[in-house]
Amino acid sequence: MSHRTSTAFAIDVLAVLVFVAIGRRSHDETGNVVASALVVAAPFLIAAALGWFIARAWRDPFSIRSGAPIWVSTVVIGLLLRKFVFDRGTATAFVIVATITLGILIVGWRALAAIRTARITR
Repeated sequence: MSHRTSTAFAIDVLAVLVFVAIGRRSHDETGNVVASALVVAAPFLIAAALGWFIARAWRDPFSIRSGAPIWVSTVVIGLLLRKFVFDRGTATAFVIVATITLGILIVGWRALAAIRTARITR
């Protein structure tokens, strides 16, 4: 795995963890912070990894063309896993927030990287 690929994958993992941390913080959840966060993050982390395979993101890990299917996979597969495997809620408001937040985080960092690259090459 190239350095660019491992960096992009790590940023996507971080994006999911930030999404979970924001959610836990906004709901004032208590308990073991790490263990509880990992339980909430698990379906989305699994889904993001599957999204990487679906998108074949290792080919161009920083592109929005890779990020979009990773985002969609993370949301759709993550919510399905959350509901049917992890037996957790998927209220409509949560689906909307997850879709928007993960889109901003997963596709957003790639958009910023593209802007930065375009500015550097000019």
